[in-house]
Amino acid sequence: MTKLPPNPHSLTLEELFKLLETSITGLSVAEAKKRLDTYGPNELEEAPKKSPLKLFLAQFANVLIFILLIAASISFLVGDEIEAVVILLIVLACGVLGFIQEWKADKALAALKEMAAPEAIVIREGKHLKIPAREVVPGDILVLAAGDKVAADVRLVESINLKIDEAPFTGESVPVSKDASLVLPPETPLPDRRNMAFAGTTVINGRGLGLVVATGKATEFGKIAHMLKGVEEEKTPLEKRLAVIGRWLGVLSLIVAAVAAAFGIMRGHSWLEMFLWGVSLAVAAVPESLPAVVTAALAIGVSRMAKRRAIVKRLPAVETLGSTTVICTDKTGTLTKNEMTVKKIWAGDKLFEITGTGYETKGQILYKGKPVDIFHHPDLYHTLLVGLLCNDARLEDGKFIGDPTEIALLVAGLKAGLNPEAFERVAEVPFDSDRKRMSVVVREKANGRYLILTKGSLESLLGISSHYQKDDKIFPLNAQEKQKIAQMTDAMADEALRVMAFAFREVESVPSENEIERDLIFCGLQGMIDPPRPEVREAVKKCHEAGIRVIMITGDHAKTALTIGYDLGIVPEKRPAFALTARELENLSDHELKEKLKKVSVFARVSPAHKLRLVKLLKEDGHIVAMTGDGVNDAPALKAADIGIAMGITGTQVAKEASDIILADDNFATIVAAVEEGRTIFDNIKKYMLFLLSFNLSEILVLIAGFLKGLALPLTAIHILWINLVTNGPPALALGVDPPAPDLMKRPPRPPQEGVFTRRLVALIGAFSVLIAFFLLPVFVYGFSASQSVIFSQTVLFTGFVFMAVAVAYVSRSEYLNIWRYNPLANKWLNLSVLFMVASQIMIVQCPFFNKYLHTVPISEKWWFILAALALFYIFPAEILKSLISRFFR
Repeated sequence: MTKLPPNPHSLTLEELFKLLETSITGLSVAEAKKRLDTYGPNELEEAPKKSPLKLFLAQFANVLIFILLIAASISFLVGDEIEAVVILLIVLACGVLGFIQEWKADKALAALKEMAAPEAIVIREGKHLKIPAREVVPGDILVLAAGDKVAADVRLVESINLKIDEAPFTGESVPVSKDASLVLPPETPLPDRRNMAFAGTTVINGRGLGLVVATGKATEFGKIAHMLKGVEEEKTPLEKRLAVIGRWLGVLSLIVAAVAAAFGIMRGHSWLEMFLWGVSLAVAAVPESLPAVVTAALAIGVSRMAKRRAIVKRLPAVETLGSTTVICTDKTGTLTKNEMTVKKIWAGDKLFEITGTGYETKGQILYKGKPVDIFHHPDLYHTLLVGLLCNDARLEDGKFIGDPTEIALLVAGLKAGLNPEAFERVAEVPFDSDRKRMSVVVREKANGRYLILTKGSLESLLGISSHYQKDDKIFPLNAQEKQKIAQMTDAMADEALRVMAFAFREVESVPSENEIERDLIFCGLQGMIDPPRPEVREAVKKCHEAGIRVIMITGDHAKTALTIGYDLGIVPEKRPAFALTARELENLSDHELKEKLKKVSVFARVSPAHKLRLVKLLKEDGHIVAMTGDGVNDAPALKAADIGIAMGITGTQVAKEASDIILADDNFATIVAAVEEGRTIFDNIKKYMLFLLSFNLSEILVLIAGFLKGLALPLTAIHILWINLVTNGPPALALGVDPPAPDLMKRPPRPPQEGVFTRRLVALIGAFSVLIAFFLLPVFVYGFSASQSVIFSQTVLFTGFVFMAVAVAYVSRSEYLNIWRYNPLANKWLNLSVLFMVASQIMIVQCPFFNKYLHTVPISEKWWFILAALALFYIFPAEILKSLISRFFR
């Protein structure tokens, strides 16, 4: 086993490479796998997970269940062994069902954590590989870039303007400049180890390479985490609210059950029978499966989101999704395909065209339809050369890796026949969103000359350029020429082209960083297109139907953004009044901007600071805002938004950490799919509550009404527990995974302050429970008068409840639409659960073996028909009540 080096900051790189038996080209894939087995995964120890046995036993950690077990034990002691055994078996079945629900929920959540796990880029066998961060091993070469979260402790091998935020680690608020060339004394304190980068910190600027010297719990962060105890996972706000509701229902049910039991004792029933009956009634009334069903509904729904390429990092985000009123989205890669292709180049007053699409390097440079030799056009040559070399994209194993804009520029240079290997990069000033440009210094290997190459937005480059090139001559850059360049930029932007500007300067030696971006020679523009994704137009339309506004916030040119916005239906018509630029934003007060926000749907040339301002103003206006982002500087806006959405492909690790949801495909349509799933999950929880509570309350109403009318005991304790098992289990779970309602994305967003128990839902629960009781109480009375047998009338009522549960389940599939406006059989799991309920009821009623244990008797075909018809007929008044309630509670 290769030993981890102590004090790596005090060793030379040669010593470290030797100790860790690796090199700058990285480990072999086989050696990395071997080391993963040796050192273990690069992750911190998690708190011990609850064992299946503990999870199963936890199902019985309920006061009512505990009392029921005591009651069953007393029944056994007084000689009623059959009743005791049946009660224990039903309680055990409820426990198994609850265990399955929680086990599935835990498994789904574990899978989600795996999907949302961070990634790292390492060099192995000389190739850049993107791998899960947990697979990084000592001896790996870690690639660091702005926005990345450092995956392990590394000794820096290379650092170019590298600055790292170590605030979470050292408390230092200012990013630390790193220097790979340093060798420090062993006693150097952690905050001063400038030749190291530590796991859990964030790259703010520049880039670098690091030799991994510690992973997992051996990292400095891991040593700190090892001292801390595991923190119990927080419940979601929804689960907390429902837990409170469950407790209130529990208290209410116990009071009702106690009063009912007291009535029974006064009327001559034995205290043991009434005690058992009262506890059973309380157990049936309290939706003890509620937390498990909610967790399962959330986890299963979130798993469905993952299949639709939206990875939810935090379950509370699901609740907020249904309330989203505004989606602020980036353009490139989210609304568009992210397959940039340079189509036009303007250099030296000439407009050139480039053939070919996508990332294919086949194509020609044309002027007036004829191919040109770029070496006969120095301004064209320099424009393409800057795009080729002032660029972090690369071609590796026939595949382009990097930012799509940079890949497009690289492809354009390769189409022109330029060779990037003929130059060597010797210095750089990385791109940042405030400067809106990037610069490099390169040395031409053939003749040793140095060139400064800069690319960026037109506004950014004109401010640092003093001359421009036309053919092979250099002229002063005056106001007239700047206006001509701006007009050409606008003309290209009108064609929905993204325009970038390019400048250069030849120097005798490598200048200091402060001297690089000054007195440059403007050489040309490149216009590229990124076509809209075909599925986005429909997604935007769906948003508008759902009452969700879409706002495009992009760094692109206003006219380009407006063209795309018009094409996708984000703006209703092609008018400049619908776009605001960064400069205009800065001249508006918050009040003025709030007014503009009501009409403007496209914001162009904006920085991340503007994104943050827009989010805050929208929230102040009462909106629930979803915001997309991918860069380091997007993190504040992502955190400030109600739902932060990071790009999974182009997004930096910082953006992913700050977000609630990660889009695995960077596609706007996936955001809309996630909103739909979020609404579906919340809708399904309400369906479950409508079904369960209206049905459980109807049981109490029937039983209490029976007592008040002086009737015999309508149901025994075993009947109540059986109904609880078959109705609170399979059908409730099936409603938790119900398909989306047809009108789901045509409703306005749910108010964020609105809980599960809306006035409409409470009214429906009350109406349905009374209606069920109204239908079933006469069944018991008629059954008794027809047979003069208590056990027969109990069996009829018992069966009537199960049949009624079927009708209530189908009616509960929508609290908005009548049953004839949606396909009632669309939920296959509900159909299967109904078959299970009916089949099991037939079995326990008609089979003599079960009659003895479940206190039932066989009933005739006539009664089966009456009960089925009654349940079917219940649907019509229930749907009429639904329509009336919908009119009063919209």
